[in-house]
Amino acid sequence: MKASFFRRYGGPEVLEYGEQPEPTPRAGELLIEIHAASINAADWKMRGGHYGAAVSFPHIPGRDFSGVVVSRGAHFQPGDLVYGVCEVPREGAYAEKIAIREAIVGKKPEKLSHVQTAAIALIGLTALISVEETLKLKRGETILIQGGAGGVAGFAIALAKHIGARVITTASAKNHDYVRKLGADEVIDYSAQDFTKMVKNVDAVFDTVGGDVTQKSFAVLKSGGRLACIAGGGTPAPSPRSDVQSLRPKVDRDRPHLDRVAKLVSDGTIPLPQITEYPLAKAADAHRVSEARHLKGKLVLKVR
Repeated sequence: MKASFFRRYGGPEVLEYGEQPEPTPRAGELLIEIHAASINAADWKMRGGHYGAAVSFPHIPGRDFSGVVVSRGAHFQPGDLVYGVCEVPREGAYAEKIAIREAIVGKKPEKLSHVQTAAIALIGLTALISVEETLKLKRGETILIQGGAGGVAGFAIALAKHIGARVITTASAKNHDYVRKLGADEVIDYSAQDFTKMVKNVDAVFDTVGGDVTQKSFAVLKSGGRLACIAGGGTPAPSPRSDVQSLRPKVDRDRPHLDRVAKLVSDGTIPLPQITEYPLAKAADAHRVSEARHLKGKLVLKVR
């Protein structure tokens, strides 16, 4: 089968496109023909060796996909249209086929194409768990979402608005209209404005940026507030304040969450992100764009 893969850690140039062995499903797994896979920041971080994970080379990256079932399972049959998010460190979505546990595969939304479905998989799962289950955001609360034009943050903006919260987000000036359409009530230009001087006493912060942004974000929380960060390591960010919570979302993979993501997008509650397509053979180019960290919406690899 054709795949994009790397034989060593490094920059985008280490990604190759060529033949790799077709995966063999184990007990409880499905073999799925992939039609589209999305690009996530985790992909280039894995490629760059930032996680320190012990992967075997050659390694096929890619954490979420949409496709067609090839092998019969307990829940799905050959020909069923499905989508899913891989369990780390076993990835493999940058390929024509993948073997994955059936229990973490969901039914593809009928209204969406494979490209659109791949675009919402991991970002939807992450935003749902972060906003609803980790931050436990409630109607009437105010949330600051850092990096609003990105895939996860964009989904989170619309979800928070659906919950009934007031949503403040940060984005470059060129993306202000985009995040307002997603549901942001107030937008701060991070390149020209200091959000710590413009935001005070919010109930929650959802940080998708990391680094200094995370540490500065603690200052805008009210006493008793909570911050959830998905950037950085696998543990909660160290907090300089004892009167607020620092949380790290645990983004588990399961069908019920995928079904909820599919419903939220299918019924129009959450709008689709802006999508930019690349062919599978051009995965390195897509990584360069993603790694620059100024993209809007989602990058998706069209496999078939």
